[in-house]
This record gives sequence, C-alpha cells and structure tokens, in this order.
Amino acid sequence: MRRLFCFGLGYCAAELGRRLLPRGWTVAGTTAHAEKISALGARGFEPYLFEGTSAPEDVAGALRSATHILLSIPPDAEGDPALRHFGNALAENRSITWIGYFSTVGVYGDAQGNWVDETTDPKPGTERGRRRLKAEADWIDLSAKSGKSLVIYRLPGIYGPGRSAIDQLKAGTARRVFKPGQFTNRVHVADIANAVEASMELGPGAHVFNVTDDLPAPPQDVIAYGAELLGVPCPPATDPSDIALSPAARSFYIENKKVSNARMKSELGVKLAYPTYFEGLKAIAGRLP
Repeated sequence: MRRLFCFGLGYCAAELGRRLLPRGWTVAGTTAHAEKISALGARGFEPYLFEGTSAPEDVAGALRSATHILLSIPPDAEGDPALRHFGNALAENRSITWIGYFSTVGVYGDAQGNWVDETTDPKPGTERGRRRLKAEADWIDLSAKSGKSLVIYRLPGIYGPGRSAIDQLKAGTARRVFKPGQFTNRVHVADIANAVEASMELGPGAHVFNVTDDLPAPPQDVIAYGAELLGVPCPPATDPSDIALSPAARSFYIENKKVSNARMKSELGVKLAYPTYFEGLKAIAGRLP
C-alpha cells in the first residue's frame, strides 16, 4: 500500500491528498493546531499533532509505515523541524523511497525583473529565503546519504479557491500594490498537485523544479482583473510601504524576478490547468454564489 505522510497537512498538501485518497492511497500528516485535528480526520486524512518542538511517538509510529514523505513546514531559526526531529528515522526507513519538499522561489533573491530558472545561482536576500535554501541543502544531503528520491518544488505565490484576489475582493481586504517595473509569480494550488503527482515516480537523487504558471505579472494587474470579473470597484493603488500590509507581505515586494517553468513542463510533462491568472481567477469567480 502506498502511504503518504505530510509534515504540514495544509492547503497544498491537502489538495494532493484529496486526489490520492480515491486511488487507494493512505494519507496522513501533521498540523500544529489541535483544533484542526477533527476537520482533517473528517476529510479522510489521518491527522497528528506536531508543533516542531519535540518528536511525538505517534508521529514516529506513523512514519514507520510511510512510503512517501511530503514536507511543507517552513524552517525556523534552527533549521527544518521535521529534519531535526525525524531526519535519522526517515533516512533509515527503507519503506520510504520518495521525499518531496515545498521550497520557495525566494531562494533566487532579486533578479531585477529578469528571468531565473533552476540553473540560476540562488542568492536569497531575505532571512526566509536563506532558511529555505539551507533546508534544501540539508534534505539534499539526506537524500545523497540514504539513496532516496528527493524532489524540491520551488513555489511562488500560491492561490486557489478560498485564497485568491477574488476572495480578497469579496472580503474587502484586497490591496492593489503598485511598484513600477515589479513582476511577481504565482501558481494555482491545483497545478502544484499536478506537478507533485507527475514527479512521484522519479528515481534516486535530488531533482529541483520551479512550479509556477506561464505569466509573471505586475501584482496590481491581478487585483484589477479580479475586480473586473466581479464587477466591483478596483481598490486604489498603494505601495509596498502601506501599513495595512503585514511585514511578510511587504517583504514580498523586495525582490523582482520572472520565474521560468520550462524544466517542469519539459521533464515532467506537466500541462497546467491554469496557465495564467486569467484562467485561474475566472474559475474561482465562476464558483462563487
């Protein structure tokens, strides 16, 4: 039996799990929030509580029967919590043949609006990017020593049902941030799942893919298009210094780059369900009451 264990059974991992369950997979994973346990269980998942500060025995027990591992917990100042507490057990477990790691295109740093791909030398300019790059290196080391397949997915901004410009506009929380010459990258949650599914049979060694759509775009254009779809006024333009933005959101505009997905499409054969935000937002808007 194929058994996926997700460290961080959140938005993206749950989308993948939802697809795998009808195919006979068992899908288990962790949450740091005890109040989410019952909801995850109701969706057919086997949930476990893991806050990253210790190695719960029930998690260790669940890992013994896992065949595939997916990692989406962000690293902290001490590194990747899953690696810190369970790295040795994962490396030694012969039933585990495949490990997937959700990283970020933030590892590339600022490219001043130019294109980057997987051959670009990573130069993260934020602490978050530096932590992710270090975590990538640590998982690559585990893969090399254990002989397991490791697939690193470098993700941009993630959107989808419940988490999109459409939802922000409906809630009145959308901000049309304008910075001249700025490009941002995004991917629909369904296409992250598509990429993961397409790469779960890759052989031993480390594989790195940018998982993003075909159209890097100015962020203000995405909000404006969402407003057009809904027939609502477009929020006034603001800039990255807007105090209404969280520090994490403001940091998003420090770096400017266009991320290529050519390797993902050529090597994995991924056909994007939502090649641009136009298709993605249209689909989300069409599901709204």
